[in-house]
Amino acid sequence: MGYGFLFDVTKCIGCRACVAACRQYNKGYLVPTKGGMNELPLDSGMDRRLEKLKKDWDGKDPLTGNNWIRIHAYLIERGNKSMWRFVRRSCFHCERPTCEAVCFAHAFYKTPEGAVLYNRSKCVGCRYCMMGCPFSVPKYQWDELFPEVQKCRMCYERTKIGAPPACVSACPTRAVIFGDRQMLLNEARSRVKQNPGQYVDYIYGEKEVGGTSLLMISDVPFEQLGMKTVQDGRITGRAVPEYTDQALMWTLGVAAVYGAAMATLYVANKSKEEKEH
Repeated sequence: MGYGFLFDVTKCIGCRACVAACRQYNKGYLVPTKGGMNELPLDSGMDRRLEKLKKDWDGKDPLTGNNWIRIHAYLIERGNKSMWRFVRRSCFHCERPTCEAVCFAHAFYKTPEGAVLYNRSKCVGCRYCMMGCPFSVPKYQWDELFPEVQKCRMCYERTKIGAPPACVSACPTRAVIFGDRQMLLNEARSRVKQNPGQYVDYIYGEKEVGGTSLLMISDVPFEQLGMKTVQDGRITGRAVPEYTDQALMWTLGVAAVYGAAMATLYVANKSKEEKEH
């Protein structure tokens, strides 16, 4: 089944150590900069498809081509109390990725280890992956001379040998843990079952778009954390490529019937013309 993450909203303190660790570890992945060093650059302050990025601590800054993890802060009202909750924004590494399905160049692909990766040498820049992703994760490097589509790589060089990604190693509260996806599902179910008053009875990513490798549990409904769920009907419980699978199955049948009908008409018309002559 591959590896995955389990993110526990109740344990996240919003320190953003995961964001810093992601930058530090992946600095050697991108193309060398003018100074000759490989680095994951800071935001320029502007993503051309979005409004100017917020700089306040509790802002909901979006993912960009150079920022693969974000921590969004939400002020939750519960009775007469207010509390902060923090939620991770990054690639969900879907079990059956839409980005892979829509990419005719096969630049995106799902690995046996669970990571969804991008092959820059195959990308033609069509950006269908950005339009197709149900979580709006892949981002284009608008400010680069030779731009690419970027997102979380699950620190693949580490995960393929069983080591945890950098964000997991950096988390001081173990808000995010790494391991076999089925094991993480069992852990999530165990936490929810053993602490019914602490968690909502829902595991995000278990069903969304057919299942994802990033799973989440929380003590507040995910809808209050700005997330679409199968439960509220705003996102499908089926893998998105399954819809096109059905269409393609019918396409072959329709094409065969259409071809047979045209051949029949041709033969009938030809026979009629021969009789008239």
